[in-house]
Amino acid sequence: MTLPLPASPDGADRAFQVDLRGLVDLLSHHLYSSPRVYLRELLQNAVDALTARRGLEPGAPDGAFGIRLFADGSVVRVEDDGVGLSEADVHTFLATIGRSSKRADGIAEQRGDFIGQFGIGLLSCFLVADEIHVLSRSARTPDAPAVEWRGHGDGSYSVRTLPVSARPRPGTTVTLTPRSDTGEWTRPDQVHALGRHFGSLLRHPVTFSDGTAGAPTVSVNPEPAPWARTYPTPGSRSRALAAYGEEVFGFAPLDTIELDLPAVGLKGIACVLPEAVPAGRRHGHRVHVKGMLLSEQADEILPEWAFFVRCVIDAESLRPTASRESLYEDDTLAAVRDALAERLREWIARAAASDPELLGRFLQAHHLAVKSLAVHDDEILRLLLPWLPFETTDGHTTLDEFARTHRTVLVTSSVEEFRQVAAIASAAGLGVVNGGYTYDRELVHRLPEIRPEASVADLDPATLTAHLDPVDRETELAASAYLALARDALAVFDCDVALRTFHPASAPALLVDSREARHERTRSQLAREQEGGLWGDILGALRQEAPRAQLILNQLNPLVRTAVAIDEPELARTSAEALYGQAALLSRRPLRPAESSLINRSFLDLLAHALRKDS
Repeated sequence: MTLPLPASPDGADRAFQVDLRGLVDLLSHHLYSSPRVYLRELLQNAVDALTARRGLEPGAPDGAFGIRLFADGSVVRVEDDGVGLSEADVHTFLATIGRSSKRADGIAEQRGDFIGQFGIGLLSCFLVADEIHVLSRSARTPDAPAVEWRGHGDGSYSVRTLPVSARPRPGTTVTLTPRSDTGEWTRPDQVHALGRHFGSLLRHPVTFSDGTAGAPTVSVNPEPAPWARTYPTPGSRSRALAAYGEEVFGFAPLDTIELDLPAVGLKGIACVLPEAVPAGRRHGHRVHVKGMLLSEQADEILPEWAFFVRCVIDAESLRPTASRESLYEDDTLAAVRDALAERLREWIARAAASDPELLGRFLQAHHLAVKSLAVHDDEILRLLLPWLPFETTDGHTTLDEFARTHRTVLVTSSVEEFRQVAAIASAAGLGVVNGGYTYDRELVHRLPEIRPEASVADLDPATLTAHLDPVDRETELAASAYLALARDALAVFDCDVALRTFHPASAPALLVDSREARHERTRSQLAREQEGGLWGDILGALRQEAPRAQLILNQLNPLVRTAVAIDEPELARTSAEALYGQAALLSRRPLRPAESSLINRSFLDLLAHALRKDS
């Protein structure tokens, strides 16, 4: 409802009008993720009221003040033994949107003790009910009367004072009569489940009753947080924390890491995922503030590289946003994120130093996460680089083992380059690491920082071809005619042809062609095509001598020995094209259209020749 305002003189200040129904719609669709948050807001208000009551009566015994939930299908009620409200408080705080009792005089300087600080939480009740009934009695004034406030979804409210007998004890009771379309969130079993969901770690006792005759009142939070309990042995503590992590997240953790930051009152656990997750995929973490569940998807609490853990934490000093469903990005959150990251580094360091079996299982699942960390963290690099697995010409092995076998470690710049040369390099005794995967090339180049005796260099075609044995002069002269025809046939691909001997003998040919060389040839071709135009001038200025690919034929291979002896020109050209196509396929790089066409044509030509010969 929009409240009319009296006319005011031109130029005079006017008050904003508030359409409460529109505001509730805004909350339900844009601020809160689900109508279920109404119970969290009521629990939060109750907890803050108990906190204020404890400030008034610090000597009260533990458990003296609590929260009681009730739902029987017709009403939902939340009752607390908190500080309560006077009639003036009701007019001030319940009837003014955005004003919070936590801003009242004498409390503002202690707002850090409270969860809610925005003064809009009670409005969330209009997501499930058209009327909110509040009965409260202040603990600040002896013999204060009870005050009743009724708020309606159309923006109207009423207040009346009742005798003390209407509420003998200080505190507040909020009663909702749910709308018929909100039973999903207000059924007794759902209210109980939501109470446990949001309030399982609250420090004040919370109970639930559904009013069924003879049914017991049950505790919503019967035990403190698992990290706050005492255990007979460290082993039993570790098992209890792991069991709690499995209960919360649904997986048995590889290990659990206790988190404790006294400066911000943070405690909790990080559960190490037992299986790998895609790089960059960030799991949400469960964040409680002063025991109240704030979010199940708070990915901002840890840095991006820590995607191998999921956390449950409870903090005192983190600041929630207005919706209380995420954390406000401020200096405190940044400091907490850095401190938690340091705890994860310490856990990795301990595992590397004292539990190699655990470290091995962790790296098997999360080597990519550790590689991303080691790139930027010198301490983790020093501890774990020797343990990290890499794809090499000796198979999948650790860099430490590989460096012991190969004094000079060569690293490729791409996966396809490694696949081109792996078999031949291995046969030639070269130690090559596949640097085409994320972080790998950069990490391999940092190996001398850890192993000064090791040498690391990028692999280039000249390094490989230098390790291939030349053929004798007579053999090369005998094959010269074939090699000339082959070079002519493959000139369209800027490819030279050479004859060498190398192992394994089963490999007929090796195509040496780096990504950079292909890129440079493409640029040179564009420059030629655009010659005379603006792009031609630009590309021409960048032009270098285009490097050529090289098809190296293996004289030890029987098929090659037969091919170089062919004296029929067309058949020789076709065989050279077929050998180029087969080598291009074995390189596993994307084929250009012209190469795909060549492979198809050479296959059909060879098939036709074979059929003519048989006939």
